[in-house]
Amino acid sequence: MQKTGFTEALERVVADDPRYDREAYLFLQDALDFTMKSRKKQKTDLSRHVTGQELLEGVRVFAIKEYGPMVPVVFETWGITRGEDFGEMVFNLIRAGIFGKTESDTIDDFRNGYDFHEAFVKPFQPERRPNPQTQRSEPVQQS
Repeated sequence: MQKTGFTEALERVVADDPRYDREAYLFLQDALDFTMKSRKKQKTDLSRHVTGQELLEGVRVFAIKEYGPMVPVVFETWGITRGEDFGEMVFNLIRAGIFGKTESDTIDDFRNGYDFHEAFVKPFQPERRPNPQTQRSEPVQQS
């Protein structure tokens, strides 16, 4: 029996669940690699499995690093609008034999990760500074 390659397995995943663009899965794989490398730099237990919440945080940091303020546009183009979408994608990859999981891993691990607006829009919004014109206590007299 011939082992299915990553590309063929990914094409099947996208064909079976067309909600997410092929590029989204490639990004997810890169985000997982980024998360693993970050753990290595932090000298975290590398033998331990990456949890859904850890992967979501890795996705957040990696996405901002790669796409900056364009993250929401890129993700929406790929069909991703919430953290749970990454969970759906992970479990699609698990079913295809591309990713592995532990007995305790569930799709619920990706729920309540973060609000996309807070994670990907707010960091790029300018700080609001007080307007000196609106802070005057006395009305300005005109001559």
